[in-house]
Amino acid sequence: MGSVSVRDVAVGFGSVNIFQNLSMDIEKGEFIVLLGPSGCGKSTLLNAIAGLLDVKAGQIWIDGRNVTWDEPKDRGIGMVFQSYSLYPRMSVEMNLSFGLRIAKVPKDEIKSRVAKASKLLQLDPLLQRKPAELSGGQRQRVAIGRALVRNVDVFLFDEPLSNLDAKLRNELRVEIKKLHQEIGNTMIYVTHDQVEALTLADRIAVMKGSVIQQFASPHEIYHRPANLFVAGFIGSPAMNTIEGSLAQRDGGWRFDAPGLSVDVSRYPFASARKAGTATLGVRPEHIGVGDAPRERHAAQGKVTIVEPMGGEAVVWTSLAGKPATIKVAGDTDVKVGDDLPFHFDVARASMFDAETGARL
Repeated sequence: MGSVSVRDVAVGFGSVNIFQNLSMDIEKGEFIVLLGPSGCGKSTLLNAIAGLLDVKAGQIWIDGRNVTWDEPKDRGIGMVFQSYSLYPRMSVEMNLSFGLRIAKVPKDEIKSRVAKASKLLQLDPLLQRKPAELSGGQRQRVAIGRALVRNVDVFLFDEPLSNLDAKLRNELRVEIKKLHQEIGNTMIYVTHDQVEALTLADRIAVMKGSVIQQFASPHEIYHRPANLFVAGFIGSPAMNTIEGSLAQRDGGWRFDAPGLSVDVSRYPFASARKAGTATLGVRPEHIGVGDAPRERHAAQGKVTIVEPMGGEAVVWTSLAGKPATIKVAGDTDVKVGDDLPFHFDVARASMFDAETGARL
């Protein structure tokens, strides 16, 4: 049995259903990220697991125990919120120990737990400071420490880095990853930031409209998206997509679009090939510039925009009459107005059913 199991859960407010029949199993020690746009239901699912929202139907199990109707304090979880929620008049040490003191944990045990959490999160020099004397990243580390001292097996994070600037987000993201590697507890993390999801997660649950679209490893989600939504949501710039049709011709399969005809016989179809409308997707970094090597499809387009990004650049051109982006090395000599030859490997592309959006 997994560390956390959500079984056919439904959550709603009055007559409005947020999600229905939602299920997922999380193994012990996994780092799971719930990823999706605002309003997709990811925080609602986290709050249901935490016990902050009642479920209309279904069950929630944590470490082999049905906790569906247990109070949050009895579920064996530690939670870190988007806001730090620290007590302003208490020192860092008192903030860390407050919950344990309220629970009447023995003083020696409190001291031991606070010392351990403080060492893990590098808070030792800050223990006597008040929250007002800390940076945003330090405050969030204290909030994480307050959850850690509970000595629970499951930690829940609700967009903990969204209030920080970009540099602090990067630094604290690394700290959270190190923390998970060191303590090995189950962690469920909510975010709308795909960089956080791809770098932190063992598995990502991509959500849209309160439905899990794909639940898989970051590598699987990025390279084999289950549908057009996942393909477009993951990746920056987004995957290039071209609407066209599949047809069997000349002893193989071809994808045809206005001004484009590609041999897709080498594409690894997961479902049965059938003639009809389809959408071809190619990641910007999977497009090469220059003359096409063997078994790659060659194309050409005029450069309309070049976006320098330091170590790399994003080049805007066109493919089959649609705007397309290509990632190139930052020192590549490309200018607006150039006629740019480029090419891509069909075996690394993605193909989707035009009607359902599902991966072929």
